Amino acid sequence: MRVECNISADCAEPYAILHIKQMSPAVAEAISILEKEGAASLSLVAVRDGKTYFIEPGSLELIRTEGRDVICYDRLKDRYKLDKPLYELERILGDVFIRVSKSSIVNIRQISHISAGFNGTLELVMKNGITDYISRGFRKSFKERLGLQ
Repeated sequence: MRVECNISADCAEPYAILHIKQMSPAVAEAISILEKEGAASLSLVAVRDGKTYFIEPGSLELIRTEGRDVICYDRLKDRYKLDKPLYELERILGDVFIRVSKSSIVNIRQISHISAGFNGTLELVMKNGITDYISRGFRKSFKERLGLQ
């Protein structure tokens, strides 16, 4: 595979464009590495027990509104309060996170399993054991995104 790299002081944000005939495990791994590199520079500011923490998005499993607060849970089930609205977090966090209801977004890499719930919902269980629901309004886009159609 031919690789080009252009280094420029004028480049505000690095990006990569891949021209491929089909997806392969090696290309998927390269994409994953590049996505992690971009996400590594991003940290979310969160509060827990009166202390401010800088959290890497990859360590988060679930972000949801609870009352008037936006709360996130990490792999250890630690609960943090975020100061950004859910729609803004969804935009910032990119493709690794997906909206599953009006009040929740999840890290698709941290989903343990999905099972049928009540009234047409799907129950979502994260790897840390926290559960949430994929509401009917978001079920179609969720399935399309994960290739479950």
